[in-house]
Amino acid sequence: MCESKERFDVTVMVIAGMPGAGKEEFVSVAMEMGYDVVRMGDVVRAEAAKQGVAATDQGVGGFATSERQKHGYDIWALRAVEHVKNPRTIIDGSRGLMELAVYKQRLKDVVLVAVHSGPKTRYPRLRSRGRYDAPKTWDEFAARDDRELSWGLGSIIAMADVMIVNEGTLEEFKSSCMQFLREMER
Repeated sequence: MCESKERFDVTVMVIAGMPGAGKEEFVSVAMEMGYDVVRMGDVVRAEAAKQGVAATDQGVGGFATSERQKHGYDIWALRAVEHVKNPRTIIDGSRGLMELAVYKQRLKDVVLVAVHSGPKTRYPRLRSRGRYDAPKTWDEFAARDDRELSWGLGSIIAMADVMIVNEGTLEEFKSSCMQFLREMER
């Protein structure tokens, strides 16, 4: 369990956004620029696999919710922060203000970056991914959005220090990400 109150002397960027907004593309640009990445979803999926949870959207999503109910809303942030070792780290997938509070408590400095795309842009992106959790219908997509918002994702997006909009081409978005990351390094 992540009971430690150790404070790490690193500055990190926390990335938030609705599913399909472009967080993964932001992360890939950051990795190309030498950033480490801690994916909260990977932390959840790894723990779910250890517990024998089905690798489906409902299985893993239900497990994430159940763990929050049992251990507190900040459980995934507490587990994720233990993986931050490098001052050039991106934490991908924060869902709420309690998670953000963990990062601000435990890390030297936190910059919250929101990636935004509208639902009509995100839905086809998610369907084309080919991942196990890709929505098959608009109703599945809307249900996932509702679940994410119930975790507080809308609040964390509203509190972002920076918002990067991803409604254009992939090349335009990658260029915006590179420009932002270069500015952060100054």
